[in-house]
Amino acid sequence: MTTVLHLTASGVSDGSVSRAATAKIIADLDPSKIITRDLAITPMPQVNSQWINARLVPPQDRSVADAAALALSDSLIAEIAAADVIVIGMPIYNFGMPAALKAWVDLIARPGVTFSYTENGPVGLIKGKKAIVAVASGGTPVDAPIDFATPHLRQVLRFVGIDDITVHTAKDLLPLAA
Repeated sequence: MTTVLHLTASGVSDGSVSRAATAKIIADLDPSKIITRDLAITPMPQVNSQWINARLVPPQDRSVADAAALALSDSLIAEIAAADVIVIGMPIYNFGMPAALKAWVDLIARPGVTFSYTENGPVGLIKGKKAIVAVASGGTPVDAPIDFATPHLRQVLRFVGIDDITVHTAKDLLPLAA
């Protein structure tokens, strides 16, 4: 039984190449359960000073306001914990990831929860997960010097402990989309 967390970030609903590419990946995986998080339709809030401060308060010392500030972040991290595979559809906008995906990244990167600092540097705490990323890049070739999205997403996933990462271009998954 495989549970997939499906993240989509394209601002385009109908005709989105990254959405079509992740649909193909998920069909090939044939999971028993899919958790869907459409970051463009239900955008993530930007982190603010309340969230930044609350994430550093030990759980037993959090106020009601601190807990409320972290509630969405806690839910997002629970979705990752529940998944075996994380499938991310990432279009490249202006050489980077969409703001909606960056907001998700900011909300899931939590010290003491998804990573910890050690004397040897940071250590990711999310283990045993696989990430599959479908990149729709238009005129920005994936992994070219002007692609700031793909290396950034790989770094963030590794930072939180997800080392099994596969990146596909939408062109590879959907040859007719080229």
